[in-house]
Amino acid sequence: MLLELQVKNLVLIEQAKVEFGEGLNILTGETGAGKSIIIGSVNMALGGKASRDSIRQGADSAYIELLFSVDTPEQEKALRELEIEPLEDHTVILSRRITPSRSIARINDETVTTTRLKQVTGLLIDIHGQHEHQSLLHIHKHLEILDAYAKGKVSPWKEKVSREYGVYRELTDQLASMEGGLEERLREADFCRFEIETIENANLKEGEEEELTARYRKLSHARRIIEGLSEACEALDEEGMARAVRAVDQVSGYDEGLKSIRDQIYDVESLMSDLGHSIKEYMEGCTFEEGEFRQIEDRLDVIHGVQAKYGSSVSKVMEELEEKKKRLEELEHFDEIRDRTEKELAASTDRLEKLCQKLSAIRKKAGKELAERMKESLIDLNFLDVQFVMEFQRLDRYTPEGFDGAEFLISTNPGEPVKPLKAVASGGELSRIMLAIKTVLADTDQISTLIFDEIDTGISGRTAQMVSRKLNEIARSHQVICITPLPQIASMADCHFEIAKSVEKGKTVTRIHRLEADEVIGELARLLGGEAITEAVVENAREMKGLAEGLKG
Repeated sequence: MLLELQVKNLVLIEQAKVEFGEGLNILTGETGAGKSIIIGSVNMALGGKASRDSIRQGADSAYIELLFSVDTPEQEKALRELEIEPLEDHTVILSRRITPSRSIARINDETVTTTRLKQVTGLLIDIHGQHEHQSLLHIHKHLEILDAYAKGKVSPWKEKVSREYGVYRELTDQLASMEGGLEERLREADFCRFEIETIENANLKEGEEEELTARYRKLSHARRIIEGLSEACEALDEEGMARAVRAVDQVSGYDEGLKSIRDQIYDVESLMSDLGHSIKEYMEGCTFEEGEFRQIEDRLDVIHGVQAKYGSSVSKVMEELEEKKKRLEELEHFDEIRDRTEKELAASTDRLEKLCQKLSAIRKKAGKELAERMKESLIDLNFLDVQFVMEFQRLDRYTPEGFDGAEFLISTNPGEPVKPLKAVASGGELSRIMLAIKTVLADTDQISTLIFDEIDTGISGRTAQMVSRKLNEIARSHQVICITPLPQIASMADCHFEIAKSVEKGKTVTRIHRLEADEVIGELARLLGGEAITEAVVENAREMKGLAEGLKG
């Protein structure tokens, strides 16, 4: 459940805090007061598009925070599977900070990607935007709705179909790669043999390149090494060191303090002598052999040539060698492997066909149930003589989700045949159909919060009254947040919020607050009467709220 929304410096909102309640939460306000900003802020916090233009003028950044309670063990388990641990009070905090250069999303103060944020929010809240009902015109959406309705029955079989489809695709691709004439296969086999021979003749060994490179570097710079060491030997002047030792020896008897200096000079003389011997020994062993140099150079050329063609390291070259050998075996035993692959593909196709048939049978049974429940829900929404069915077609191919195509068909007038939604339904009717779908799905999903942004598009009067009852029905088991301009719907509110715009210190400001009982009547009167709010309008509003409370009871 969405417990709290906080917004700072977003468009017209300087600062707002909304504490939502259980049941049906209604938001109303004058046109242009900023109702769309509220839903927009929630969308942004949930990972929707965020623009620098949404930052309030004069502010450095905008900030949105949503506080959710985790209401069921199923929700908590699903969150943990996404590595999200609810806080100690079983809550989850989602936040988004928007700056001119970037936006930062966090879950429980841990920075996350937008993709990960959307995965988490999909478990907590479902938003039906102003134009989402238009998605019903896309047929692929219909199968998604059915699978969501029958998730418990369909999901295990969808997983089986998906796994088998992976095998089927791999075998199909293997057979496709085997296409080609005999001459082409013979040429490829010859080339494979050449490449295998090239790699094997190279006889690569781990660490050989590094060892040879070090030796090659030394031989390449042998002359420079000798010159440098000779210069070092000349600098180690033994005669000068000997004079220093004699001089200190001659005077060390005059002062006890000179003994330590004499000892240090002896140590230095010994070190210099050892160093000189070491340099001379190294120089004696540092010889340049042209033959060895050329051998190393040629060997490195072979190693680098093979690695440039087949892999940047010995291990990668060996992996490529195994692939070449495998491919050569396929080419040399082409007919045998092709026959085996064809048999495996036939077996996989048979398994996939049976799994798809089972999945399709489950869907068709669930489709009838869904259609019946949809019809009941549509009648509740003032489709008085409606027919609603789900029609299945078999696709001409297999997919990871089976071979089913499905489409909702509807007739809203007596005697007319059922037709696709796009041929029958108006915008307002599509909106009600989507509400009916949400109502039916609400009984099967684990999402505890539903937001409807102007679900009442294109309706009024009795139809609006029916929509309000349907929203109330959903709100018995879910938290519902709804933006509406219709008093029939607003009167059903368990919690009623007003969104108002005003000018403060020369700036336009949008504020939102929860209405008390008398304020609710006043807002309903405004929705009913517009500018002319008479005593009769107020009384009408009071009566409407009373009737709504009676219906809820």
